[in-house]
Amino acid sequence: MAEGGRVRSLFTLFRNLLLAAVVYTTVFGVVELFRNPSITHRGRLGIPDKSGPADIIKTTKTGVKVQFAGASKAVTINPHANVFNRPVSAVRPKDDFLGQRPHVDTEADLHMLVEECRGTYNGLEKMRNVFECLKFLAEGEERYYYLPPTEERASNQDPREAEYNDADGHDNTLSSYVDLSQALAPNKTSPGTCPGPIIPYHTYWTGPATWRVEVFIKSYLYTQNLACSRLYIWLDSDRNPNAVDDMLNRDALFARFLPLVERGDIVLKAWKFPQRIPLPKDEDNTDGVGYYKTPGKPNAKGEVAIADGIVEDAAGQQWLVLTPKQMTFLPVAISDAVRFVILHLYGGAYFDMDVLMLRDMRPLLLPQEHSFAERWAAHSHPGDYNTAIMSLTANSSLSSYLLRGGVRMGLNFHPRVVGRMAWKDGRDTEFLMLETAAFDPIWTEFNWDREGRCTVPCLKDYGAAFKGKKGGLKDEWQSYDGPQLESVDLEGHDARTDDTTTATTTATDGGDDVGQDPEADSPATDSFSATSDEEAALRRAGIVADYQLAEDKYPPNNRTLAHFFRGAWTYHVHNQWLKHPEPNSWIHVLQQAHSGFFAGERTNPYGERWEGPNVQAYNFWPEFA
Repeated sequence: MAEGGRVRSLFTLFRNLLLAAVVYTTVFGVVELFRNPSITHRGRLGIPDKSGPADIIKTTKTGVKVQFAGASKAVTINPHANVFNRPVSAVRPKDDFLGQRPHVDTEADLHMLVEECRGTYNGLEKMRNVFECLKFLAEGEERYYYLPPTEERASNQDPREAEYNDADGHDNTLSSYVDLSQALAPNKTSPGTCPGPIIPYHTYWTGPATWRVEVFIKSYLYTQNLACSRLYIWLDSDRNPNAVDDMLNRDALFARFLPLVERGDIVLKAWKFPQRIPLPKDEDNTDGVGYYKTPGKPNAKGEVAIADGIVEDAAGQQWLVLTPKQMTFLPVAISDAVRFVILHLYGGAYFDMDVLMLRDMRPLLLPQEHSFAERWAAHSHPGDYNTAIMSLTANSSLSSYLLRGGVRMGLNFHPRVVGRMAWKDGRDTEFLMLETAAFDPIWTEFNWDREGRCTVPCLKDYGAAFKGKKGGLKDEWQSYDGPQLESVDLEGHDARTDDTTTATTTATDGGDDVGQDPEADSPATDSFSATSDEEAALRRAGIVADYQLAEDKYPPNNRTLAHFFRGAWTYHVHNQWLKHPEPNSWIHVLQQAHSGFFAGERTNPYGERWEGPNVQAYNFWPEFA
């Protein structure tokens, strides 16, 4: 009897353990599902396996509802006007409107750019006339671009003395750069070789990739000299120690750029705020504040405090040191600090992720004195900088001064605070201020008494670039003086028949001024794409029929990228990421140019064809299908 009781007890214990294991496994699985939904997907990096055709659900008054394999919700499609058969434009765009790319050693006269678009330093006579500045930037290249004498060109300097760590692609070990005649062009597996210094481009991001990341990267790939530049994406590893690994292995949207990571165009870097930052040995870092007349005594490491927040080690290397209190009270806008630290350590240029590149930045970054930022709107104060785009010489007196100043002010690196500090100390003349026309051409439109004509296009707010409905923008061409573009026959347009395949991803709108903040997400909105099999199934079913202009809520128009703020190097979107670009809006025109370029169907503005690995097209927004 006792033996039977023991057997029942063991059976009960085994049953309870089994039930506990099942419950634990179920709970753990649910937690993982919500923490990382991509694990439910099949295929590489969480991209769903979309091998089957779309499911046609039902016909409604507004169209046909279709469930794509990778979309979470059904998409309503108007058979006669949708993303699969809508013409790209009502006119024939000229893609190579910038002509041949500038010579690899071309430099811009930065002082001329300032004077032509500002006027005198104190008078600012031209500052508010953005139209004339853009006209000069578009038509005056023969004045402000120049090739230095052969011996002074960047390509003829010693890579071992370059300010960038990997200027020659070989850790600065070569004695000279590759000769221009022997430089290799980009191909499927290599970005090519640069007959001169490779310049780093930096940006900072928090959280998973969104279409904001996608359009930034594509604008870089579309415009820059890829053999002579590298894109470094710094991911916030203070908040997420696995940020780089997550982006490489668990981010469905960023997966489309993995071939560019493998080719070497894009480098993901973990950002952790450093506790100490080296200062240059051979530069004067003194800003007149906080230096001790008598240095302190050496500590156990042989370091001597020589100024407020600066120590010098036994080898003579000086370090800017952050205290634990300073590390605890980091500013909310941490990216304001990140850009100054990164440029001090690595040099090159920094770009906010909501900046879209329109021209090759290299001529602005090659001059020996290439430290600059832009003006904050049309504020007339010489210290009111905006650092959404900024260039600094690495490990320089100026970068050290700006960095220490921001630390001294409680890690306050707001550009207008740091800028006024530089102006007060008389160092603003070392830090050029380019006018907003160069990087943010409509900022002067808002309450700044713009002088002269409006820009082309004439946009009155940042949301305007996302509008595509007919009549949605008023007088956008009021300042255009160019010839009429050749129109195309929209009524006779045939539905698109190419088999371009795009991966399915889920994109979400961005968060704060820097990147997506996991604690302050906006509601996610699914985007979708279709494989060639799905699109073929829609055509066979008649859901992609002949295009009818009268059916289209977003008909093609005469917008082309050639007329999108011609002359500006970038366009600043200013966080309009809760908006999706409507079909045939200015942002959509830019996206169409990108997609055509990467598909091999169109050139970039310099007439170049894409020779790199496959880059998947933008997803579609279901509300515009």
